[in-house]
Amino acid sequence: MPDYKSIRHALHEHPQTAGNEQFAHDTIVRHLQTLHPDKVYTNVGGYGVIAVWGKNPQAPTVAFRADTDALPIGHRCGHDGHTTILLRLAELIDEKFSILNSQFSILLLWQPAEETGTGSRAVLDSGILQQYDIRAIYGLHNLPSYPLGTVVLCPHTFAAASTGVVYRLDGRETHASTPELGVNPGLAVSEIINMFDAFNGHDGEFRQSTLICVRLGEPAFGTSAGHAEVMFTLRAFTNDAMERLLADANAAVDAIAARRKLTASRSLVEPFRATENNPVCVKAIEKAAHDMPLDVVYKDIPNRWSEDFAEYLLEFPGAMFGIGSGEHQPELHHPSYDFPDALVEPAAKLFFCLASQRASS
Repeated sequence: MPDYKSIRHALHEHPQTAGNEQFAHDTIVRHLQTLHPDKVYTNVGGYGVIAVWGKNPQAPTVAFRADTDALPIGHRCGHDGHTTILLRLAELIDEKFSILNSQFSILLLWQPAEETGTGSRAVLDSGILQQYDIRAIYGLHNLPSYPLGTVVLCPHTFAAASTGVVYRLDGRETHASTPELGVNPGLAVSEIINMFDAFNGHDGEFRQSTLICVRLGEPAFGTSAGHAEVMFTLRAFTNDAMERLLADANAAVDAIAARRKLTASRSLVEPFRATENNPVCVKAIEKAAHDMPLDVVYKDIPNRWSEDFAEYLLEFPGAMFGIGSGEHQPELHHPSYDFPDALVEPAAKLFFCLASQRASS
């Protein structure tokens, strides 16, 4: 695959973070210009691209999504590979679409800004996807530590819900010699940290609280602290569990603040919903993988990290799955991570098998 290897390497050498993916956008558009989709949308939700094979927007449609953005340390999550997989899929569709059901459409989506959790919502807000009768939407993520090409299925949740939360505690400064005349949030911060540590555990459902940052007062030794910020990342495996965890966290902070005579406020940072798969779509992936054939493993415990593919699953049936990128690969976001080129072809063909299933159903 010299062409796709060179495309993937070009993307890898030009990493652009969320909201800045113009190189990937232009690379995708140039490649699509050599093919024959019936419709191409550019600059979708920022630097997103959508290509559609099929002339009837009301026809049953199957959609496939790849993410295009990089991390600040470069393409260390494999999105360059995901982008290339969908480009290879575009070529397979272009070669064989005429032999598929003519009353059927295929939609390919290259989505920006996955890492910040904002890209999928921006694409949905464009209104383009809602113009099509999407019966299923599929996405994948490469997974180190699994053999190359192994399909990793999660029957329910693929990736956890998570959100950053910033709690601000406002009291009142006073002279350091008379701290009793002020309202210092320091002890409240200590209580909150201890309380949030108690949220960790399962007790029937996975809940996780990770302390991220604490800011308390100023380095002015004549002044008692009057303000603080304490930041956590919260995680759960379902959207309902996440709502309960966030409600419990907010109630705990409010109670501590009231007892300490502080004013509490909060804001969420990069909230991700849980990627809750449709079981019928998971079974379709399993069948396509066996037809390839590719090895399949089921993972009963969801991935703890999050994916903004979840937003599509709130509107359309679909599923996300993993595909092994090698047992000896470093973990995702490791400075040395590099997507394996040998994964492009089997992953693209697996997507094409899913499209063929839908066309024949």
